[in-house]
Amino acid sequence: MNKSPANLSRRSLLKQSLAAGAAFTIVPRYVLGGAGYTPPSEQITKAVIGVGSMGKGHLKLGGTRLLAVCDVDEGRMKAAMSKGVDGYRDFREVLERDDIDIIHVPTPPHWHALISIAAAQAGKDIWCEKPMARTIAESRAVRDVVQQHGRIFRLNTWFRFRNNFYGMGVPVKDIKKVVENGLLGWPLKVTIGAHQGFDWKLGNWQGKTDLKPEEVPAALDYDMWLGPAPYKPYSRHRTHSTFRGYWDYDGGGLGDMGQHYLDPTQYILGKDNESPVEIEVDTPLQHPDAALPWRRVRMKYADGCEIILDGDNTMKGEPFIAGPDGQISKGFSSDIPHLHQKLATLPDPEPQETDFVKCVRTRRQFALNEANGHRSAMLVNLAVIGLRMGSGVLHFDPATETFIGNEAANRLVSQPMRGPWHL
Repeated sequence: MNKSPANLSRRSLLKQSLAAGAAFTIVPRYVLGGAGYTPPSEQITKAVIGVGSMGKGHLKLGGTRLLAVCDVDEGRMKAAMSKGVDGYRDFREVLERDDIDIIHVPTPPHWHALISIAAAQAGKDIWCEKPMARTIAESRAVRDVVQQHGRIFRLNTWFRFRNNFYGMGVPVKDIKKVVENGLLGWPLKVTIGAHQGFDWKLGNWQGKTDLKPEEVPAALDYDMWLGPAPYKPYSRHRTHSTFRGYWDYDGGGLGDMGQHYLDPTQYILGKDNESPVEIEVDTPLQHPDAALPWRRVRMKYADGCEIILDGDNTMKGEPFIAGPDGQISKGFSSDIPHLHQKLATLPDPEPQETDFVKCVRTRRQFALNEANGHRSAMLVNLAVIGLRMGSGVLHFDPATETFIGNEAANRLVSQPMRGPWHL
């Protein structure tokens, strides 16, 4: 059969476009309408790409219907299938379906950017796991493509708008009110560590430096699991539930907990449109492959605000947030007289749109989206880059999103991908 451009299959065209990095747009069915059209107010459909331990939590979402699951591990894919749900091994086959509105991306982070970008280009809205992307360049690309294609994007950490904020024992809104109304003064210093109620889980997500090659399980497409990551011989500890311990796929404890802790902190400080200018690191020498424990990361903004990450749990007695006029510690204790009474009289922060399904229907931007998510993902990646560079100080230009006078650090801002994958 002559495969001229006129008779290429949709599947062939999609796979070629994604592998080549070509830009294309598929308009979603609820924009086009037509025969069999169901308004999104009546039904929104979704697929979950990556159905391991995190992915299982994405299978149910109120107001939506699950149509497909996808995983490079055939066993996990089949275990997630149910009546009326199709299973796939290749995410590109999911994206070519016209009847799916939302793509969930709970894969390991080295796949977050490519799948999110491809989903946006295919006319899908996206619910992506944290961290938003493995590098600064990747999350920036996600932001840009999502906005170019008018998609709705949600990052899956919710503490800026829901639930008590770990050791603080109160929602982020209460801390935001105190800061926004100037009760602590300015500039502020935030300390994040075990003594403040935030566990970095460095022991949980430590990589191994003595991995031995193992036989790839028959059910796992290891080449596709690696995707854009550099080829390294298969070892069980690299994949599935322990992948976070390796720089190629994530960032250790920073990758696991970083955006949970740092996105709300960014929101509290009002830094959704800013990034630090200085990153100072104190760490034992990190391994080039495996993420190892570290001691301290300090990130400083141009206005003097600082975020301190305490990795070795030595900052006992430090409050969570402190300024020249007061401080707030674990359990929302404070040296500000009658803080709780004052809190009731303070105006609330600006309302946020926190219902993702509603945002898909109304096309209103979600509270934690591609723009502010890029900024908080950058905090994670700045810390990771600092650790990989070793103890010392790095200077960062938030406008260009590059390090000043440090090409080695800049090579970690935008890292090459294994072919044929690229941004």
